[in-house]
Amino acid sequence: MNPVRAIGRATLALVRGVGAVAIFAARGLAAPGFQPRLLADQLLRIGWLSLPVVGLTALFTGAALALQINAGGERFQAGDVVPAIVAIGMVRELGPVLGGLMVAARVASSIAAEIGSMRVTEQIDALVTLSTDPMGWLVTPRLWAAILAVPVLVGVGDVIGIMGGWLVGTTTLGFTSQGYLSNSWAYLERWDVVSGLIKGAAFGAIVALAGCWFGMRAGRGAEGVGRATTNAVVAASVAILAANFVLTGLFFT
Repeated sequence: MNPVRAIGRATLALVRGVGAVAIFAARGLAAPGFQPRLLADQLLRIGWLSLPVVGLTALFTGAALALQINAGGERFQAGDVVPAIVAIGMVRELGPVLGGLMVAARVASSIAAEIGSMRVTEQIDALVTLSTDPMGWLVTPRLWAAILAVPVLVGVGDVIGIMGGWLVGTTTLGFTSQGYLSNSWAYLERWDVVSGLIKGAAFGAIVALAGCWFGMRAGRGAEGVGRATTNAVVAASVAILAANFVLTGLFFT
């Protein structure tokens, strides 16, 4: 019976963990004490300051994607599909996923380290002593800022990624500027763009939730904060890839 008992313990632990995270997310989205000033500050940190890394990632991804698609398309005399596939691939998959992963690497680690340091130095306990809800002060603005900012970053990254493909297509692959752009927009549908933005909102929620969850549960000392930061980035990255699979299945099947 030991294997059965072990499976049961693992299943119960998983269910308890999922339930605890769901309750934490619900409390974070609707906690009292929310202040617009804190939301504006987090929008700046999560959105504006993440734009360079997301933009550069999208630019080089779009350029490399154009080269790869052209190399594969030439084997089947289908090199003309490069603009359309770059555009569809960026707005459906690569833009949201790579943007989410870059934001996870930068933002989830920052949130976990910041909140974890506050936990270690007992600043969160001080908030409770002052009758201030730590969820409304620390978690709510970060969750909503990520949900609002990451879709915007994904949209900007989509445009930059398509421009990266355009740059390679017009300078290396022999496309004209007008022909490349018209071919890109001709095959894009509204749902392609909207689905990518919805994914961006979901990935933003995952990133902020992972950072806040592990930060609020950081262990004592520098080692505890470092472990919380690492766990936040790993959990956010894996959850983004899993959520992308689920959302893609819902949107396109």
